[in-house]
Amino acid sequence: MTLSLYDISIPNYLQILGSTINVLNKGAEYAEENSLDLAQLLETKLCPDMQSLKFQLLSVAHHSLGAIKGIKQGVFSPPPAITDIDYKSMQGLLKDTLEQIQTITEDEINQLSGKAMKFQMGDFEMPFVAENFIQSFSMPNFYFHAATTYDILRMIGVPLGKEDFLGNMRMG
Repeated sequence: MTLSLYDISIPNYLQILGSTINVLNKGAEYAEENSLDLAQLLETKLCPDMQSLKFQLLSVAHHSLGAIKGIKQGVFSPPPAITDIDYKSMQGLLKDTLEQIQTITEDEINQLSGKAMKFQMGDFEMPFVAENFIQSFSMPNFYFHAATTYDILRMIGVPLGKEDFLGNMRMG
C-alpha cells in the first residue's frame, strides 16, 4: 500500500484536533465545577521552562493547518505570539482549524507532494520537501503539543484517559 501526502497528514490532523477539542471541553467543564480561572489555566505549564497551555494550543493549530499553508507558501515559521486570547476563543480557534482542514481535498494536498519548502526562524533555515516536512518536523511537533495539552489538563486534575487523547481512531 502506498501512502500519499493526504494519508500521512489530514486523517491524523482530524483525529487529534478532534480529541484536543474534546480534551479542552472537558477542561472547561472541570474548571467550572471546581471554580478554576480559565485565564490562569491558559498560563499553566508542566515545568517552569516549558511553554504554557496557550502556546501548546496555538501550536496544535499551527502544526496542522499552518503546516499545510506553509507547504503551499513554501515557507513555515514558528507561530505568531498571541497574547490576548481567552479559553473560549482558543476552543473556537481549534474548531475553526478542524473545519478548515475538513475542506482540504485529497487532490489539493497530494498536488503538493515533492514540493520544496523550508522551515525558517530568523536567519535559520531548514530545507524540506512536503512529505519530509510533515513526517519529520511538523507531525512530531503536532503530537508533542497535543500531548502536552493533555498532560497539562491531566496534571491539574481533569479526569482524562488515554482514549481522550486518541479520539476517533480509524479502524478496519
